[in-house]
Amino acid sequence: MKVTVLVDNNTYIDRYFIGEPGVSYFIEDKGINILFDVGYSDVFIKNAQKMNVDMKNIDFVVISHGHNDHTGGLIPLTSLYTEAKTEKKSCKKPSLIAHPSAFLMKTFEEEEIGSILSEERLKRYFHMKLSKEPLWLTENLVFLGKIERKNDFENKVPIGKVEDQGKMVDDYVIDDSALVYKSKQGLVIITGCSHAGICNIIEYAKKVCKDERIIDVIGGFHLLNPSKEQLEGTVNYMKTINAKKVYACHCTDLDSKIALAKELNLKEVGVGLALEYE
Repeated sequence: MKVTVLVDNNTYIDRYFIGEPGVSYFIEDKGINILFDVGYSDVFIKNAQKMNVDMKNIDFVVISHGHNDHTGGLIPLTSLYTEAKTEKKSCKKPSLIAHPSAFLMKTFEEEEIGSILSEERLKRYFHMKLSKEPLWLTENLVFLGKIERKNDFENKVPIGKVEDQGKMVDDYVIDDSALVYKSKQGLVIITGCSHAGICNIIEYAKKVCKDERIIDVIGGFHLLNPSKEQLEGTVNYMKTINAKKVYACHCTDLDSKIALAKELNLKEVGVGLALEYE
């Protein structure tokens, strides 16, 4: 499997790509092409073009959760598909994988922060596969579905409001999910924002994949000015998993990265980063 970063807050020096506060990864596994999140805009498409990644040859589009920095790119992506159809260019109709609540209305301080495209609109462009249960996309790559939340230090504060049966209620981002690759050496965890809690995600990944070995973790950890309890709990937990490398990015602030780097083999992340696993 190969993971290439199409969008992150940061870019590498001397790599002439574009960054934005969002996430998008291109994943290749035994001939299957997966787009995991689509960032905030069309930046992922522009970067993909520079990397010779064909957005018209995608088998799965996976959405980690419904916030606009992970779903905004669906608008330019569907425009690209419409243009390809009009010009009679070859273009796959991917399956879109997400939690069933991913496309509900989400707000923060009265402003919409969820997907602009609704589930109904998306059905025109994708085979919709919304699931709370784990879904295996390839023999070794799984979408986790609804993450079990068992520890007492993560996901304690709601992020805005979400629509629930016609009412707006506190949003604990129950739609937040992740991907896991089951390699020969152990598990590779790939996250969007980790609103469910990076530690909860890893624990659930081990349960779903029936493997306690963690070799790599990449993605946002949602450690943005975290409480002392959350940061200490996360660092202490991450020390126990003995991951060979950790790539904390996107929504992980500098203080949190410093705290993690004191205890873990923390690596830099930027657009253009490519990681390969057996």
